[in-house]
Amino acid sequence: MLRTDLPQIITEVLPGPKAAEIMERRKAAIPDAIGCAYPVVIAKGEGAMIEDVDGNKFLDWIGGVGVLNIGYSHPEIVEAVKAQAERYFHGMINIVTHEGYVALAEKIAQIAPVKGEKKKAFFANSGAEADENAVKVAKAATGRPNILVFSGAFHGRTHLTMTMTSKKAYAAKMGPLAGGVYRARFPYYYRNPEGMPPEKALVYYLKSIYDVFEECAAADTFAAVVVEPLQGEGGFIPAPLEWIKALREICDTYGILLIADEVQSGFCRSGRMFASEYWAEVSVQPDIIATAKSIAAGIPLSAIVADTRIMEQVPSGTVGGTYCGNPLACAAALKTIEIMEREHLAERSLSIGAKVMERYQKMQLKYPIIGDIRGMGGMIGIEFVKNTQTKEPADGMTAEIIRLCASKGLLVESAGTYHNVIRFLAPLVITEEQLEAGLDIFEEAIQEASQKNL
Repeated sequence: MLRTDLPQIITEVLPGPKAAEIMERRKAAIPDAIGCAYPVVIAKGEGAMIEDVDGNKFLDWIGGVGVLNIGYSHPEIVEAVKAQAERYFHGMINIVTHEGYVALAEKIAQIAPVKGEKKKAFFANSGAEADENAVKVAKAATGRPNILVFSGAFHGRTHLTMTMTSKKAYAAKMGPLAGGVYRARFPYYYRNPEGMPPEKALVYYLKSIYDVFEECAAADTFAAVVVEPLQGEGGFIPAPLEWIKALREICDTYGILLIADEVQSGFCRSGRMFASEYWAEVSVQPDIIATAKSIAAGIPLSAIVADTRIMEQVPSGTVGGTYCGNPLACAAALKTIEIMEREHLAERSLSIGAKVMERYQKMQLKYPIIGDIRGMGGMIGIEFVKNTQTKEPADGMTAEIIRLCASKGLLVESAGTYHNVIRFLAPLVITEEQLEAGLDIFEEAIQEASQKNL
């Protein structure tokens, strides 16, 4: 049974003959801008495993880049979607009310740790749409034009969100970009400026915010600060709690709304239903949460949730869309959350994360190319460097580790400004045997890549 199988490569080369033929068709039909470096054409997915069209079996540590926290093809999700499809596929919420949308909005409002007594939620289709709509909500509520984002941030590829995204490779040839977006430094403690003592780091990163207010736009012109509780594409960097507390104080001082981008970190990935739940340790809550990815187990859906008083400032007709809150997606999301709560997947994420961190730390003692390990729960990044003193990024080494892993039946993906971080985003339904097998393959790949001295 694929759900409990282990990685197994049966073809002499990857991609196998059937996959190679389909990938040639892909090349002829799909633009290169939609890139893919993995030699895999999926035929079937169950749990944390993929079987390709040639019968090769891969363990997936990418999880659709955080989409598949409950794994591929969960039987209860399949049944929930089937049941909804038998009634109706589509019911645009602006035309007819369908109960699934209402029930999901109620549930998201209940579980999302946003500031306020009464909350409301609405839905879009993607993480980028969620982030963009969260900004629209903040602008409507405050009447202000500007937003503050951070270095290393990834918020999407729409016109606004590619502006918000730090890495401008994602915006090549797309200018001019949106106005009213300003950027401060995110606290990446592993790469503090050379010679900076640790006790000075917090002051440095906070000063970069005040520099924006002084040099770019006045604080009272900002509608929102948008921050990832744990940066994903930026390199799996957790936002330090002392910085979050100070950020909340800045927002409160100047009447700025704090938006938590939980597109990737939400739905049990961090060891909590939402990563911003950790902020309670410093008595902080976001004003708005934007989330997506694992909300509906792979069916396109995203959510925006905030206090009712904030939401009711949004003018009619400025949010929503034809497919937003699609009935099939809402059915999948309701069942996904039910499973997550019933199966205690947040706790499972903590358990998985602890085992991965323990093994990674042992690897770090053996392989000097490992510079840093960090994360929350089952969302972990491991950063590779050429030299632990200079911290020069080992992007070539990282690419080779990814290639070697795939050749052995393990799929992993890079992240980070320098493409030298490998992210752990395995489905939280991964078995213990699969987890150990994946860790063994990963270490084998690190050992082999180290010997090549790339």
